[in-house]
Amino acid sequence: MIALLLIIISFQGAQLIGMASGTDTFVDKSSKLYQNYDHLYLNLFGTESIVVMVEGSDVTDPELLKALDRAYLSVQNIPGVVEVTSPSTVLKEVNYQMTGRSVIPDDPETIDGIIASSMPSALMPDDTHAIMSVVMEGTASDSTQEDILRETETSIELANFPADYNVIVTGEPAFMIAMNDEMNSSMGLLLGLSVLLMIVVLYLVFKHVRWRLLPLPIVLVGIIFTFGAMGFLDIPMSMVSMSAFPVLIGLGIDYAIQFHNRIEEELARGESDEEAVIDTIKHTGPAVLIALIITALGFFSLFTSTVPMIQDFGKLLMIGIVMCFIASLFLGVTVIYGFDKLSKKNILARLGLKKKTAHHETHAHAIINEEHEPDFLEKALKGISTFSMRNPVLILSIAGLLCIGGLYADNLVGIQTDTETFVPQDMPALLDLAHMGEILGGDDQLNLIIKTDDNADPELLEWIDEFSEHEVAGRSHIQEASSIVDIVKAANSGEIPDSSEEIQAIYDQLSDTQRDAYLNGNSITMLNFNIGNAMSELGLEGVEALSNIVEEDLKWMAPPPGVHVTITGHSMVYVAVISALTSGRVFMTMLGIVLVFGGLLVIYRDMLKALTPVLTMVVVVGWSGGLMYYTGMEYTPMTATLGALILGVGSEYAILMMERYFEERDKGADPEAAMQEASVKIGKAIVTSGATTVFGFCALIASPFSITSNFGVITVMDVILALLATFVIFPPIIVSLDKYREKRRHFLESHNKSGSGGSNILKSIQEAITNECEI
Repeated sequence: MIALLLIIISFQGAQLIGMASGTDTFVDKSSKLYQNYDHLYLNLFGTESIVVMVEGSDVTDPELLKALDRAYLSVQNIPGVVEVTSPSTVLKEVNYQMTGRSVIPDDPETIDGIIASSMPSALMPDDTHAIMSVVMEGTASDSTQEDILRETETSIELANFPADYNVIVTGEPAFMIAMNDEMNSSMGLLLGLSVLLMIVVLYLVFKHVRWRLLPLPIVLVGIIFTFGAMGFLDIPMSMVSMSAFPVLIGLGIDYAIQFHNRIEEELARGESDEEAVIDTIKHTGPAVLIALIITALGFFSLFTSTVPMIQDFGKLLMIGIVMCFIASLFLGVTVIYGFDKLSKKNILARLGLKKKTAHHETHAHAIINEEHEPDFLEKALKGISTFSMRNPVLILSIAGLLCIGGLYADNLVGIQTDTETFVPQDMPALLDLAHMGEILGGDDQLNLIIKTDDNADPELLEWIDEFSEHEVAGRSHIQEASSIVDIVKAANSGEIPDSSEEIQAIYDQLSDTQRDAYLNGNSITMLNFNIGNAMSELGLEGVEALSNIVEEDLKWMAPPPGVHVTITGHSMVYVAVISALTSGRVFMTMLGIVLVFGGLLVIYRDMLKALTPVLTMVVVVGWSGGLMYYTGMEYTPMTATLGALILGVGSEYAILMMERYFEERDKGADPEAAMQEASVKIGKAIVTSGATTVFGFCALIASPFSITSNFGVITVMDVILALLATFVIFPPIIVSLDKYREKRRHFLESHNKSGSGGSNILKSIQEAITNECEI
């Protein structure tokens, strides 16, 4: 009943989950860079534009232009729209000056004449394309932008464009909204595929228990709890965080399997239902909780990232594993307890949900009591661990060299942060955006916010004009500059007035739209440098280098005294992601290693037990970096988390193997024999656990988002590497260190004994001398 109530509450929380795909998912809002962008640019000058692009054989056709005008008149009345620019407005204004009638001319020759003399190329780049721009505030919420987009699409439909023309509604807001929709549908695909793969795994490897598919609905309840917590804690769904759920299914189902397997084992021993539950909680609960703590410590390092979507990913993983543990501990054990009660009353047998109890009990006792012939997997695991233990120098040398080489190659792995490469490349919104770029050219910008005491100072405007001309002429990737100077010169016969009063008079005549585009009060103005498609052509490193060049130019071609210039904008914000994904991910991995080591040391209070699993996972981290380099993969906001994930997931396998190793050592086995026994008895369970995790991560590969599918590929490889290291690297490390510790202990004991004997001889001599002196 409690679980049902929590499920209902979780569904309510899930309704509060928002989608996030904007700039603030890449850059921390508390950073100075983002605050400059948000406060100085976005709030004061920032706008977003929905672009309506009409293409056909001849966009100068009067009927086409009249349809465009009908769309213009409808769109400009949409709430939240700041400005609409359209070729139809230029034609109507010029025609009004010529004839006194503000209408689209019917005469094609008149239209051609107006276009040739007065039409901006941005509105009609050629005879086959016409552009209408719907401008909204840059601070408009996602819901407001979506409302404006849908209203614009409706206005286009009602405008009755001629049938032989193609009308495309595109632009950055349209792309972001389409991406959010794609993420929603992709989320369902990933969860559905994860569930299907888990059914296959459980059916194949968990067939020795009753109700073999039960762990799946138990972990799904944990996922529902996670969704609810996500909504109540205001954690948004992003390209990264949506991948947490298949990961959680892969991890969480292991908890459910452990509890399910143990309670079935206790019941098979003939214990009562109550005793089986108590023993299961007593023995399995702490072991699984230790694994959860170590996994959480590995994930905790994700919070050190300065990329918000990685922090959200870490929050979801931390919350999710706790929720899956709670669901497995309380709900899972309770359901099995109830099912077993019902099975004894033969109720489930009538429903076809249960095999005969006697058969199950006989089979279970056979598993426990009878010696069975080792199967192929057990023989293989024993052989691998034996070979690695007998050749420690060879194995560890090769592993160490590969690790060092991988850590070096990791520094050469590229970084990809272009949002457009993360999404499905056949997504219509992306294709439309790319097509618009081909027609209009790129619109990436460097935005220079200029703080001054007087926006109308002629010296300031002269400097802006000279600096703009210098940068456009001298820097190949700066295609054009735009500022209030262009408007002032156009209003004053191409010259900048000599006095502040004349400039202020021109400002006073401007429309609010013209003024607000470049001026804020009397102290802030903006200079825009159009850098075309620099984000895709140069990459973020190139954009950063270009901004550094502009910074250098500002130093030697300095603005007037008292004027301060800040470079900001979308491009500069994304540049900050470079350092976050390079230095940030390295620090994340190092912190994860320290946290896992510290956690193991606190739990075991044994240096050997704390060090061995960590050394094994450090090797895997090195292998992973080399694997990424040689497969040509690039770091993204998701793959940057791999170090933490390897530590969190892989440490569990090494810990389980270590626990069994020392259990056998406590029984009196020597190190080699203990390792062989551990490989056989726990190895198969570790492989099964790894298989469920691998299958859970495999669902990510099917994602239409390349950022997610690439993450799935490399994560599956890393889990396989972690399993390989557990059976190849872990045995020689722990056996060698354990032997060294044993030898050191024997040496110290013998040294203490000899030291104690020497002291007794000296004492006897001293007593004899004392007696002689007394005599």
